[in-house]
Amino acid sequence: MASNITVKRFSFSILILTILFSACTRVSSSELGLGLLPSMDAINTKDTIIDVEAETVDMLDSVKVYGNDDHILGEITNDPIFGKTKATMFFQLVPQYFPFYIPGTRDSIIVDSAVLVLKYNGFYGDSSVPVKINVNQVDPTTPLDIKQYYSANYPDAYGIKAGSALGNPVTVDLARVGDSVINRYEKAKDQIRFRLYDRIANQFIKVFDSNTAYHNDTTLRAYFPGFALSIDPTANKNVLLKINLADTNTKLALYYKSNYTPLGATGVKDTTVAYLKFSLISNGDANFIKRDRTGSELAKHLGKGKDSLVYIQTSPGTSVKIKIPGLRTFANKLIHRAELITEQVPDDARITGLETQMLPPKYLFLGAYDSTNKVFRTVPNDYQTAANTELFARFGGYLTYKALNGYDKVASYNFNITRYVQGVISRTDSLFDLRMYAPVNDSVIYVPPYPYNKTSSTEYLGTSLGNQPAYGRVRLGGGSHSKFKMRLRIYYSDL
Repeated sequence: MASNITVKRFSFSILILTILFSACTRVSSSELGLGLLPSMDAINTKDTIIDVEAETVDMLDSVKVYGNDDHILGEITNDPIFGKTKATMFFQLVPQYFPFYIPGTRDSIIVDSAVLVLKYNGFYGDSSVPVKINVNQVDPTTPLDIKQYYSANYPDAYGIKAGSALGNPVTVDLARVGDSVINRYEKAKDQIRFRLYDRIANQFIKVFDSNTAYHNDTTLRAYFPGFALSIDPTANKNVLLKINLADTNTKLALYYKSNYTPLGATGVKDTTVAYLKFSLISNGDANFIKRDRTGSELAKHLGKGKDSLVYIQTSPGTSVKIKIPGLRTFANKLIHRAELITEQVPDDARITGLETQMLPPKYLFLGAYDSTNKVFRTVPNDYQTAANTELFARFGGYLTYKALNGYDKVASYNFNITRYVQGVISRTDSLFDLRMYAPVNDSVIYVPPYPYNKTSSTEYLGTSLGNQPAYGRVRLGGGSHSKFKMRLRIYYSDL
């Protein structure tokens, strides 16, 4: 008899656990698009809105653009909401081996030209007007350091400058830059090409040799400290370009003839080409992105607590501090889903102009600030590492659009913080201030979910997961906005 009672109690326990498990996993429609309980389910599901407090803060962390990342080049001067941006590039190119030389006796070498070729990977901003690019030499008094990963948002700290011009400025029509380049030397597209001055071509082809500049990478940097690119102020200053240095399309092409080049169809010595390219090992490079928010709308809201408007600018940029004090007094419930929801506040005055050019970031990250240990860490229990793409996507943060409040296309970002909320109200876990920002090559302390939260490691958020430097800005509704209110929506059942 005792055995039968034990079996019945065990069966009843399994039934109760099955119902509770169903309540946690079967969901009606939430704003994340995942299902909630149907109305006739055994447990009654409710929902509520918890107010949040939001504040725009500057991102003080340094942002680095690495050699294999897209580099940013250009200026934006027409954005009254977020202010001005200026991006410059400094880099070196080297032969594929050392000592390097141009084949042929010096007297037989005939210089044709030297062409700097860059791989173009897209734009951000106004592409309707051509942009003009200056190509200069890095000032020898401020050389690049190949051991240094330069912080993009602190250009004044390094003082690297552009020296003398290497060629005439090149005007780039962004509507045509994707056209194919087809000749006997290459078949390519998305190239920006600079023909350098003849004296510079002569220097690279005929003056430099294996005993001088081309003896090794150190001697080459001493003879030629590198290239400096900037936007000419006489043309379009409302666009940023993406340039990839590590792509095979980026190179310095040296065209020449010598007694070692083959005969052409006419029996005359033919022109051939040698290349200098970017090396992740032996090259120096720096991509500086300077923000100037003087007089902007954003500047008036920095540090304004409990704000109705908050501003996120892709790194190097700004972030949003978020407090949810209502969770301290929220009664213990069974949480099915907790979503932090944030939406763009459209700019009516520029909705068909600037707003179509200055697009929102494709990804926002939500983290927590641990004031006890003074570190920025992952949201407890919900963020479960970028290495698992499915879990990474479930956490949220990717840009989506919705029709809202009379607007056809409003940018929106949602975050699933269900387990975090459950821990706060059920186990009295720590309630953190949250941080929302648009990451670029950032790192954060990763703490595994409970009960394995006694260890930690470093989680890296590279450009492959998030955003390109300086690409993206969005004005969001804060916790007190009347139409685009940032909020925490909770779906729950009473215990």
